[in-house]
Amino acid sequence: MSNEIRLAFAHPDERSRATAASDPLDRISLRDHIAEVEIGAFQAERGTTQRICFNIVVEVRPITDPVEDDVDRILSYDKVTEAIAHELSAERINLLETLAERIAERILHEPQAMRVFVRIEKLDRGPGALGVEIVRSRSSIPHLMEEDEEKPHPRVLYLSNAAIRSQRLSDWIEQLEADGIPMIFCVGAPETPAPQTGHAMTQRRVDLLAIEQNAWMLAARDARCVVVSTRTELDWAMKNGQICVWAPSKIVLDAVDGPSAQPSDSVALAVWFAEKMEARRLWIVGEELPQDADVPLRALPADAGAL
Repeated sequence: MSNEIRLAFAHPDERSRATAASDPLDRISLRDHIAEVEIGAFQAERGTTQRICFNIVVEVRPITDPVEDDVDRILSYDKVTEAIAHELSAERINLLETLAERIAERILHEPQAMRVFVRIEKLDRGPGALGVEIVRSRSSIPHLMEEDEEKPHPRVLYLSNAAIRSQRLSDWIEQLEADGIPMIFCVGAPETPAPQTGHAMTQRRVDLLAIEQNAWMLAARDARCVVVSTRTELDWAMKNGQICVWAPSKIVLDAVDGPSAQPSDSVALAVWFAEKMEARRLWIVGEELPQDADVPLRALPADAGAL
């Protein structure tokens, strides 16, 4: 076996040593850390868990003065396991590559971390381990220094079907655009009943897709409204002044701690979304206010002259 192939299947610690500069860095490592999670792009991987194994090596700045046995002076192993736990709990992930990238970036946020090797393997998808391995350094993530940028807190507006049809829609958008606060619209299902599948999991998907159909109907009413389905797109839109209409399927289905509300209760679903987005306020146009919410609420009639 050639040295390159041997290193490819060696533990990341050996790869780290083999690719070290003449002035090597210190290393901390995590070996054979196993978690049982729902992950995978195939439909057969939804609704079930599987074991995945993590092997991680972090190259860190050497400490040149006495450590004095102070854990706050070093990169703790806990930071590595916390990075794994955080990314597994943030949302359901399809690809190991995505998970590895996110874990590597979170570890590299630590000031001591200079380079990280992340290997992740699925243990239950075949007779052997199936996995990916990546290497990332601080210099490969240019936005690490931008973390202090203020996080946007949008205004979320739920529109009833009557509000979507309102002749005042464009006027409302112009009024709300004026203050520069990021704006995200939520809608419910159209008045036409959705098909009934007789199966809870598939019915949830059908009902979410019905809401997305209505999102496209709203987008057709005003070209400034863009249908968006991912958190990455939402974050970009908020920073760049784009008005969004939320298409809920991906965020709802990928959420580790998803909404308790069914898609048929679209106002409660909008409340969950507004809380997840840390919205400054949720405006509900054309429907009654819900009983419980951890976000400030305001109700307006569907024929309101101004918002």
